[in-house]
Amino acid sequence: MAKMVLLAAFVSIGGTDLSAYARKVEVTVEVEDKDVTTYASLGWKEVLGGLKSGELSLEFLQDVAATKIDSIMWPLLGTVVPFVVRLDSGAKSTSNPEWGGSVLINGWNPIEGSVGDEASVSVGYPTSGAVARTTA
Repeated sequence: MAKMVLLAAFVSIGGTDLSAYARKVEVTVEVEDKDVTTYASLGWKEVLGGLKSGELSLEFLQDVAATKIDSIMWPLLGTVVPFVVRLDSGAKSTSNPEWGGSVLINGWNPIEGSVGDEASVSVGYPTSGAVARTTA
């Protein structure tokens, strides 16, 4: 079994490469389970897949200087924008798949932390529409 250490993941939101600010990325997708159990199920629960949903969770190191992460993300608040992530910053390929779609930028935490902490921002954005896994 191959093993991997994340060293140079690629993160893009709204067409802007934010990899230099990101230190954690997580894409989660799930399918609702719908209970379709009947008396004919003989006491066993039966389920079918319902609506799919996803979330893009990120942790950024904050930078409020002009043209940096805060000035990139703030104007996106309330908009649906494309996202792309890869496990490696190299080109998308069969050994470096890309996950992408659109997310709603539904929040931004410009200030987060305690005395002595690094300035970081943790966010989680719901996907809007399909999330695709592509290799070419």
